[in-house]
Amino acid sequence: MDTPLHLLFLLFLLASSAALAIVSANFYNDFDITWGNDRAKILDNGQQLQLTLDRFSGCGIQSKQEYLFAKIDMQIKLVPGNSAGTVTTFYLSSQGPKHDEIDFEFLGNLSGDPYILHTNVFAQGLGNREQQFYLWFDPTLDFHNYSVLWTSNQIIFSVDGSPIRVFKNRETELGKVDSNYHYPKSQAMGVYSSLWNADDWATRGGLVKTDWTKAPFVASFRNFNAAATATSSFDAAAAEEEALESNQEQRLQWVRKNYMIYDYCGDTKRFPQGPPPECK
Repeated sequence: MDTPLHLLFLLFLLASSAALAIVSANFYNDFDITWGNDRAKILDNGQQLQLTLDRFSGCGIQSKQEYLFAKIDMQIKLVPGNSAGTVTTFYLSSQGPKHDEIDFEFLGNLSGDPYILHTNVFAQGLGNREQQFYLWFDPTLDFHNYSVLWTSNQIIFSVDGSPIRVFKNRETELGKVDSNYHYPKSQAMGVYSSLWNADDWATRGGLVKTDWTKAPFVASFRNFNAAATATSSFDAAAAEEEALESNQEQRLQWVRKNYMIYDYCGDTKRFPQGPPPECK
């Protein structure tokens, strides 16, 4: 019998109370500014972060802690106005050439045109699992919550509590037929955010360039939260049969029907011999 997501998450938090760490961030305590110098600013006694991009550089941060299976949340208010060419990121990543990674990337656009939310999953250094969405609100007017629930069995991407993508661990099933299929399950990942110029590809494939007369570009962050087990494996019994509640499944399908604009599984030009096995 499928376990409702809210019960799964409760079990996830309670599975090993001695090993469970729940973190409500103070950016001073929980992150390092890794590049861009004073373009990254921590404000309000550590409760808020601003990332700035100018014509000389962007900036980025990295969490001091790494997580192996976690629920990670960040509230973000994106660059307003003409944000074409800019990319704001919020993602998890391990280190090394065979790294794992779980991505939220927000691709800027001309004033009045919607942001594109770009998602991707890397495992053992292999990605190419992109799905892209428009958002059903203006993400520059206020803060909105973006979250990843990463367990040993699946990854759920959510926006303001609405699931938009589920990536399942099918390694046991597919590993025998596709040696390139892997699921991120053994490498702890840090949390990263950045704001940078990518006008060679970010907006309409690079056709629209960054308008530096609109600089500096600023994205704001707050209310980072992390819930992660300190052990090396996810051990809640309910994780073996994870499922969205019916209303959450309906919300997922609504988002995907109305706001998903790219799915690598449906890209016949990219995969003329048929989609990757995990798409079937």
